[in-house]
Amino acid sequence: MHTKKNVNTFPRALEDEAIYIIREVAAQFEKPVLLFSGGKDSITLVHLIQKAFYPARPPFAMLHIDTGHNFKETIIFRDWLAAHTGMQLIVRYVQQSINAGKVTEETGKYASRNVLQTVTLLDAIEELKLDACIGGARRDEEKARAKERIFSVRDNFGQWDAKKQRSELFDILNGKINTGENVRVFPISNWTELDVWNYIKEEALAIPSVYFSHKRNVIERDGMYWPHSPFLNTTKDETVFEATVRFRTVGDMTCTAAVLSEAADIDTIIQEIKAATISERGARIDDKRSEAAMEKRKNEGYF
Repeated sequence: MHTKKNVNTFPRALEDEAIYIIREVAAQFEKPVLLFSGGKDSITLVHLIQKAFYPARPPFAMLHIDTGHNFKETIIFRDWLAAHTGMQLIVRYVQQSINAGKVTEETGKYASRNVLQTVTLLDAIEELKLDACIGGARRDEEKARAKERIFSVRDNFGQWDAKKQRSELFDILNGKINTGENVRVFPISNWTELDVWNYIKEEALAIPSVYFSHKRNVIERDGMYWPHSPFLNTTKDETVFEATVRFRTVGDMTCTAAVLSEAADIDTIIQEIKAATISERGARIDDKRSEAAMEKRKNEGYF
């Protein structure tokens, strides 16, 4: 008797590659950390780190740059995951950068703290003497991220220069850096959004509830559905209403739009993604500020 094969199976070669990269980080750097956003990609990295060093305790701390405008579901999940895995959780706050006069709170309809995270992150790297930061960026997300190496070198000002990145032939990862430099590491660079969801399904990973269909108060802006919150600057003509939505990507509440969806389980989410006509980050207003918005923030030291 023949059984139908699962068409959503995850390519295990991607997991092997990611674990190899994570182990190389542990071998080549003295003070690495995982940049944790609370989103599905960083949650996937936590699981991969656990697998890479099992049965030992994960050797990396989780560093979260908290804008203060996060989804409450994400923060609750972040704290639970740190306790569940035993990983050290380090939090640095954008509000501290604002209080210190290092950044200025944005004003206006599209005001967001998302861009302000760069200064807080660079200060944390210097304070904690970090030489490697593991992130969940994938090349399929956005064209600026498609340029990234797996070991992406930042100079002593935290800035990224495409012309100074190294070749990575035959899976050889060069972690040698000069004093003051650091490296961003992207173990799931070669994964797609669908790969991440298939992995979450096969590994039965817990994720924040905002990824699943739920009722939420939203406003409609620029053809998208924004979560209503005290952080969102609304205009008089923007009416709050309840809708059944979910989020494909999770960031600051002021820059992450929802999609109308009835997908209440992972199988339905996977089918929805396959049928999607816009990219995952099509609902991120911070990527729409200009054609080169992500490129500019990368150059300044973001992610």
